[in-house]
Amino acid sequence: MTSRPPVRIVLADDERMVRTALRAILSAEPDLTVVGEAATGAEAVSVVREQAPDVVLMDVRMPEIDGIRATEQILATLAEPPRIIVVTTFENDSYVYDALRAGAAGFLLKRADADALVQAVRLIARSDTLLFPAAVRTLAAEHARAYPTPPPWVARLTGRESEVLRLMACGLTNAEIAERMAVGQATVKSHVAAVLAKTGTRDRTQAVIAAYEAGFMNTR
Repeated sequence: MTSRPPVRIVLADDERMVRTALRAILSAEPDLTVVGEAATGAEAVSVVREQAPDVVLMDVRMPEIDGIRATEQILATLAEPPRIIVVTTFENDSYVYDALRAGAAGFLLKRADADALVQAVRLIARSDTLLFPAAVRTLAAEHARAYPTPPPWVARLTGRESEVLRLMACGLTNAEIAERMAVGQATVKSHVAAVLAKTGTRDRTQAVIAAYEAGFMNTR
């Protein structure tokens, strides 16, 4: 059986000591490899284009362009962009929410320990669940810029798709959703794909944010 190739990671932070510490932690894991570093947002965009990583750890505040703008540029210009985790000091920061709205797949606190860092990277690389779902829900509820009326996609969701979206927001994996709904994982994957298509979002994090902004999570 062929093992999976290591998850390729780019580190973007304006503090060299932070990058050095992150590299030491991640490089100690056989399934993870750091392929590049950047000290500014603009440099992060360039390094990501050159190295084509699977995951980027992106400081939310950096010189030249911040992590939010860098995230937007990476996702807008690459055909197969990486998954981006924004790294921040404060979890309720509006910058973090803006980064998630811009397309980041999740966020990580700078005070997180080594195990949490490693698990976060692995989880984002798998991309079948939310990273810290409770924190994402709290951010979305606090910062969501609600639509005056529900967007059209809300009415287009089937009953099953609505249920899947709510379970996605709770942080359940496809396997857990399949067990909860008593269906096969292939069926869940189809429902998830339909939810992303109808909401016009790229992944689960953006779908959950869209659900809160649409007022969907307050309805049944």
